[in-house]
Amino acid sequence: MRLGVIILAAGASVRMGRPKLLLPWGGGTGTVIAHLLAQWTSLSPAQIAVVLDGSNAGLEAELNRIGWPSTQRIRNPDPGRGMFSSVQCAAQWTGWGPDLTHWAVALGDQPLVRTRTLKELLEFATQHTRAVCQPSRNGRGRHPLILPAATFAGLKTSSATDLKQYLTGAGGPAIRCNMDDPGLDLDLDEPGDYERALAQATEA
Repeated sequence: MRLGVIILAAGASVRMGRPKLLLPWGGGTGTVIAHLLAQWTSLSPAQIAVVLDGSNAGLEAELNRIGWPSTQRIRNPDPGRGMFSSVQCAAQWTGWGPDLTHWAVALGDQPLVRTRTLKELLEFATQHTRAVCQPSRNGRGRHPLILPAATFAGLKTSSATDLKQYLTGAGGPAIRCNMDDPGLDLDLDEPGDYERALAQATEA
């Protein structure tokens, strides 16, 4: 499996009240986006790209600070259309390596997901290479999703309104891998979520 990783980072962070991806994380001068990129890099995928709002100067500056290549940034020209528009921008991007076989679609606001959870998901995906693979906790599907090449390619021209609708029409629901990782349940949507995430990270 040759993996490309998509980190979705184009949201406006309206409910949070400040840019979620730039929130402090991990001590020192670390941020959520820096943590996610380091975490995925540690898993040695073939390629990682960040989908962002091209007008988000703060996130661009942070990516520059941590040395993330500009060639591995995908700019969504209309992020107000929602998360699915970012997924489609990633599918339409011409910067992917030609030998990739799978793509991970990861949310930019889930810094609590354990690295070993991601490893287990990737191992699960290598056993189901033709299927969409998804972590599950307490009976609910979570992110990140692992998409095989054919499914990913179909996103380019899909008229679906969201990823769930697209996947249903592209061959049925994902194969789920049950995992006991509380980090799968917590997205950083509001200030209270961030406070809970910091507390859980300290306890871990």
